[in-house]
Amino acid sequence: MKTFELGTRRSSLVAVTFAVVALGSSRASAQEWLKDRQYQEGAGVRTGDLELHPGLGGEVGYDSNYLLRSHKTGFSNSAPTSPVEGAAVLRITPSLSLSTLGAQRKEGDVDVAPPTIKFRMGLAGTYRHFFGAKVIEDQRNVSANVSARLDVLPEKPIGFGVFGGYERTIRPSTAGNPDLSFNRNDLSAGGELVMQPGGGTLDWRLGYQFRASLFEDTLGVPYTNTNHEIFTKGRWRFRPRTALLYDASFRWLNYSEKQRATTVLNNGSPTRARLGLTGLVTPRLSFLGIAGYGTTFFDDGKALTVRQFDSVIGQAELRYFLSAAPDSPDQPVSLTVSSVALGYNRDFQTSFLGNYYGLDRGYLKFVYMFGGRFLLSAEGGVGAIQYPEVFATGTNAQVADKFTDIRADATLFGEYRFTSSFGLNTTLTYIENFSNKQLPLGTASPGTAGLFDLSWRRFEAFLGARWFL
Repeated sequence: MKTFELGTRRSSLVAVTFAVVALGSSRASAQEWLKDRQYQEGAGVRTGDLELHPGLGGEVGYDSNYLLRSHKTGFSNSAPTSPVEGAAVLRITPSLSLSTLGAQRKEGDVDVAPPTIKFRMGLAGTYRHFFGAKVIEDQRNVSANVSARLDVLPEKPIGFGVFGGYERTIRPSTAGNPDLSFNRNDLSAGGELVMQPGGGTLDWRLGYQFRASLFEDTLGVPYTNTNHEIFTKGRWRFRPRTALLYDASFRWLNYSEKQRATTVLNNGSPTRARLGLTGLVTPRLSFLGIAGYGTTFFDDGKALTVRQFDSVIGQAELRYFLSAAPDSPDQPVSLTVSSVALGYNRDFQTSFLGNYYGLDRGYLKFVYMFGGRFLLSAEGGVGAIQYPEVFATGTNAQVADKFTDIRADATLFGEYRFTSSFGLNTTLTYIENFSNKQLPLGTASPGTAGLFDLSWRRFEAFLGARWFL
């Protein structure tokens, strides 16, 4: 009996390892309204020199494939042994933001001096409860996000900022066992020097950031890692609505327990550098073009098991504003600005499978805000995800040739505000990973039962309400 349990556990270990590294989908992404502070917050409550913005959201809906199992048959992560399981879901999301007084709060004040400091802190958490088969009901969980930033002399030619954050990310496995999950806690802290000579014509930042990804369960420990990053970014506005953009980063990546991983992991120094231009072609049409080079610089670069990303990276986007364009097109566009955007992005990310993957993605975005009450936003995209060869830890045997998956995604969000602090919303999301790749589990018997299929699809539909100040 003990031998059978050990074999099952080892097979499950490999299965969930491939699940978390290969499927690579965010399991607990923030609700749409949390992604944009200007839309998330209401009028707020003033308390001295600070303002508070509490909020509470509740949603009920359906998730067709929370465990991201394959819709095919005959594999370890598909029917008949592990079929796709849909479930009803309840999500409760309280949130709170705290900040120094904004410009609107100071309107009407006389002799207002430029602030010496600016502070902002945000907290949000989501509880998920599932209704369905027991394997799904056992997945109830809580994710959380905390971020804070303090800027000193924010409107002076030279200032600095310090920031930090915490995020709990939920990543269940296709095995469906909560004890074999890959939930993790991400910690970050850093600071940057900010220089804005010439009244803000030039904006240059130089900073450092530390990040740590700490997995909660024993099976995730091999993927615990730390990052030290030096970065710079900035813009030069040589015309009122045209700016030159640049950014670069150099990162030290370290896996402290990589020898315990199923596949080979490499420490390295991922590096990026880009230069671009953004501006308004007409009062309603803007463009963004930025390109550069990226490379992974993994250690032991000449080893047979090491593959490097070494290629061009960049982004191109055209955006048409349905309402008045913002004063500075190089700033993030809020949900409160109606627009349509078409773009393409090429980049790379470090990965637990094959050490990295390259990504080429085209996307279309639409945001429409009507009368300050109704918001409709939609985004869709198709991307090619390219993985290099994959090697087994210890034996260095090649377990997979390089391969490419196609990922298609679409999200539709709508909200109607009945008052300035209450609204009803709906969210529809569809994601599908198209793949012809199956990875060997290594500990299972030969045949399709010993293969993990990388294709999956997932549909989510939620109806909710939220109160906010």
